[in-house]
Amino acid sequence: MAMAERTLGARSAPARYDTTSRVFHWLTVALVLAAAALGLWIAHAKPADSIKLTLYNLHESIGVTIGLVTLARLLWRLGHPPPPLPEDLPKILKLAARANHSAFYLWLLVMPVLGFIATNAWGFPLTWFGLVPLPDPIGKNVPLAEMVTFAHRLMAWSLIGMIVLHVSAALWHQFVRRDGTLRKML
Repeated sequence: MAMAERTLGARSAPARYDTTSRVFHWLTVALVLAAAALGLWIAHAKPADSIKLTLYNLHESIGVTIGLVTLARLLWRLGHPPPPLPEDLPKILKLAARANHSAFYLWLLVMPVLGFIATNAWGFPLTWFGLVPLPDPIGKNVPLAEMVTFAHRLMAWSLIGMIVLHVSAALWHQFVRRDGTLRKML
């Protein structure tokens, strides 16, 4: 009966993430690390540094890319469910894992939008990687820019917290529980 259900279109959860999901995951990791490193570099660069505008453009371009990759990743996930969490994992930890993953997706969609709005509100047009000019729908609005920049930074720091929690959980699964959860994404 189970085989008949599978052939009729019911999809069972795989034992491991599919290749495309793993590529999306590790591409997102690389992009987020690059954006974070650039964001910290920008924060410590002197205002007069000639490279600062280049750093901003690169940071913002990577942010737009993160948003696009996240959208593609969510669309892919609709038809490709993740592997199940270990059955013996307490319900509260399953809930925490799902909440953290949901927050990741939300943050990775909202942060690029906030960054884009802030860039526009500071009065700087964005050209994606120096190639594709993006629209400037806001125009210069310093009070808005300050507010949105603050929200973007706050989300960046909370994203770091979510990443620490996510990596810690993966290591806990690998070295304490030894349940193979980490291998699902490798």
